[in-house]
Amino acid sequence: MIILLFPAIVLLLLVSEKMDQISKIEPALVVIPKRIVKTEIKEEELPKPKYKYVYTPGPISMDKIKNQGCVADGILSQYGDDTKSAVAMINRSNCTYLHRALETWADTPDFKKATEIMAQIKKPGIIYGMFISEAIKRGDRSFEKDGKEFDFSDMCQDDTKDIWGGNTCKAGVNSKEYREYIRQITHEAIDIGIQSFLFGQVYMQDNSDPTKERMLKVLDDMRSYAKEKGIEIVIGAQTGNITDEKYLRMFDYIEGGVGIGEDGKIENGPCWSQKESCWALLWHEKYASKANNVLLHLDWSGLPYDDMSIFARMDRQKRAETLKYLHNYFSSKDMGFLMPMMATLYKKNEGCFGPKSGFYSASNKYKCQDEGIINSILSGRK
Repeated sequence: MIILLFPAIVLLLLVSEKMDQISKIEPALVVIPKRIVKTEIKEEELPKPKYKYVYTPGPISMDKIKNQGCVADGILSQYGDDTKSAVAMINRSNCTYLHRALETWADTPDFKKATEIMAQIKKPGIIYGMFISEAIKRGDRSFEKDGKEFDFSDMCQDDTKDIWGGNTCKAGVNSKEYREYIRQITHEAIDIGIQSFLFGQVYMQDNSDPTKERMLKVLDDMRSYAKEKGIEIVIGAQTGNITDEKYLRMFDYIEGGVGIGEDGKIENGPCWSQKESCWALLWHEKYASKANNVLLHLDWSGLPYDDMSIFARMDRQKRAETLKYLHNYFSSKDMGFLMPMMATLYKKNEGCFGPKSGFYSASNKYKCQDEGIINSILSGRK
């Protein structure tokens, strides 16, 4: 019993000593706040979209371009001074492809304005086209308000100053600055849903590069960017009398005028007889057999003898007959004849015109009133 009591006494003394030590420790006072305030974490603001509206294009169809294509020159660039009427005309038309809808003749594209007009065009499945001009204006300026500053003078070819009027010149793909400019405007055009790109008088832009390697790189860049964005595109060019098959097949289509006479008929040769130099008639085997596709239209240059000026001087019945003839003739050859909806005219043409004397419109609102026959032809009605 004594043996058992001894450890118990020792344990009791140890516990007593430890309790005495604990009693001497001063308590730590913790202040508890009356109200817990939550720290507000600001959400990172998402960047505002560049444009209010961006068109989402579908698959591209060369068949639709050929058979339901219309020239709507500059509708997205406010050509003709009556965009509201032009949009209404397209909305009630049978046009699916709008050739040269966005213009860059001697000027830079306004993509913001283009998207605002695209938002008003309600036809499903529209294919928009853009013209990449051989003409530029010299001088330093931004192609958009917040865009890169390009040196347009550095894009000019030698001895082309003021070739199309004050401060203009011929652009050349040999210029790195011009190639970067093309890259920027074509990428942005693809971003807003444009699918067809036409290089104007490409032999002028490309004659500074005998190997043609730079133009091929420009085309490859456009196609790669479109593929990256999941958008199908086609690229064409006004190739004139070029017959190099390898060069022509770089493009998805070649494009040019028809060269009509006062009777509305076309010639059979490779060159239009009204000009001393060879103004190529691209449906001729000399060119068409070496190209992927051929698109044709009533050409314009603002001169009294061009296709559009001759066409506008015809009476209404003759214009209808001419359009039927051209559409049937080229359709039979699997080529596209693009119907004239909007185009430039010779200012003193003395024929029908649209919102102003130097501009043609097929709209029933104006003097020509050709939209009915155009829509009838495009619908396939005889």
